[in-house]
Amino acid sequence: MNKQITKLLFTCILSFSVFNALALDVQLLPDIKSDAVKIQIQDPERVVGYTVGDVITRHIILTVKKPYKLIDESLPIIGYEKRYRGQTLGVDLSDIKHTSKDNGDTVIHDISLSYQVFTNKTVVKHGALPTEYVNIINVNSKGKEVGKFRIPSFEFAISPIAMFGEVKIEEDISKFRGPLLLDNSNLKNRLQILLSVMALSLIGLLYMLGKHAWLPRMGGPFAKAYRNIRKQENTPQGLQKAVASTHEALNMTAGNSLFSGNLEVFLNKKPAFKAIKPELEQFFGLSRQVFFEPGAGHQAGDNPLLWLAQFCRRCRDCERGLIPDSKF
Repeated sequence: MNKQITKLLFTCILSFSVFNALALDVQLLPDIKSDAVKIQIQDPERVVGYTVGDVITRHIILTVKKPYKLIDESLPIIGYEKRYRGQTLGVDLSDIKHTSKDNGDTVIHDISLSYQVFTNKTVVKHGALPTEYVNIINVNSKGKEVGKFRIPSFEFAISPIAMFGEVKIEEDISKFRGPLLLDNSNLKNRLQILLSVMALSLIGLLYMLGKHAWLPRMGGPFAKAYRNIRKQENTPQGLQKAVASTHEALNMTAGNSLFSGNLEVFLNKKPAFKAIKPELEQFFGLSRQVFFEPGAGHQAGDNPLLWLAQFCRRCRDCERGLIPDSKF
């Protein structure tokens, strides 16, 4: 029984001695061989604009080649306050995450270190995540060779919550500070919607007022007749040509020769033209006066050519499926 107690005490003393040896200042240990450990560091992209309360996280990948081994107890300790030349750095380790994976010849250690800023000044202050040292041991060496491996520091700028005194922006432009960008995504979305509405409105106006066949159903017979009428001079010969163009457009739309006698058949076949039935009847009256009964009256007013152009434009609206203009 006494031998067992003595053995247990000896084991505890030995373990405590080894732990104390490893707990010595790691900077007194020799550097580990360069080919024993490989490091990959993912630092924050931003190096300015941090203020009190912000958390800065570093992601570190250590690849340790066997027979070397990372001593887990040498990893940074949460809450341990680092100092530089007797002064606190203003940041402390608030969280650490560590996982390892054995890949045969190597062991990959995935380490995430989160530091929190707890200092603030009236002016921009230089800050740094401290240099960390971890212990690496050669488990095959007789003397349990132990060395240190350095994780480099990360420098950044700590900004004040409120500026003290007057600041001249033109004298406070840092090469590390990017342009001050405003979030204009909402404005871009609104602009795109407004541009789409404007484009649709312009297409609608073009469809209603366009004279040329730029869009489907814009090159109909009445669109061509309207362009022809607008070219005619206000003379009896010009009026005859204009009436003939309108007759041609009516015949092409009806699919046969259209007169007042078969107007109802045409309107049943083309109901879009029912809205201008009175104007159609007036046109046939004007046509009789122009071609067959010069002494007969008509209801086309004092300027028949102008009336005919307006009538043909209303017919053009009907053939495009639009509601024709109000009665002229």
